Amino acid sequence: MKGTLYLVPNTLDFGVVPHGADVGAMPDLQDVLPLGVIRIAARLPCWVAENAKTTRAFLKRVNEVVPLSQALQAIAIIELPRANKGVPRAPTPPLNALLAPALAGQDIGLISEAGLPAVADPGAALVQAAHAMKLRVQALSGPSSLILALAASGLNGQSFAFVGYLPVDAAARATRIRELEALSRRAQQTQLMIETPYRNAALLAALLGALSGATRLSVSCALTLAPGWSRTDTVADWKAEPTSIPIDTPAVFCFLA
Repeated sequence: MKGTLYLVPNTLDFGVVPHGADVGAMPDLQDVLPLGVIRIAARLPCWVAENAKTTRAFLKRVNEVVPLSQALQAIAIIELPRANKGVPRAPTPPLNALLAPALAGQDIGLISEAGLPAVADPGAALVQAAHAMKLRVQALSGPSSLILALAASGLNGQSFAFVGYLPVDAAARATRIRELEALSRRAQQTQLMIETPYRNAALLAALLGALSGATRLSVSCALTLAPGWSRTDTVADWKAEPTSIPIDTPAVFCFLA
């Protein structure tokens, strides 16, 4: 029998340590992930991941709740292929080769750096390959920063779109924001986007500069963490009562015209 590709959710605290706190202040794994998910993660012998080092750190957290079925050193972790950004990486096998253990009957875990794998994540290509190979794919329950931010925003949850990252160039970014605002107004569709944390303040400033005063803007920061917060207001109100946004913590931005 063939194995199953499990889409294993991760916590949302990747790379985040609250100001003045140590790593021990991170949420308990069971506060974020269901126990059933942790049990599955503890028994998987093979993993495909964005980063092997952070996956080992995740499995150490799993081991504190449910002992791993084998030594961490014996668990196979292979990194997903990704675009070269100037940092040399070891050659990665083709996607079909990454799924070879499942063809031999072993279950495989797919994990992202944070949240649900294959959602705003390069793991989607591996899932597509698994379906093409007629493998069983099972998505497990866990946090998605996009869905949590949308729920907390109070904006339209019946029609929404995740548009990823906006252009870095200021003029191109402003043009893109106005295009998305026009689409949002026409379709009454919430627009969601993210940014590299150190550019959070720049994106917020760009949104406040390009959006109409009546457009409702929502920002959610450090979701599932103790200092986490969400604020939804009109752009006019954001300008009247500015809120500082951390540049070392992931955030999700939403707006509805």
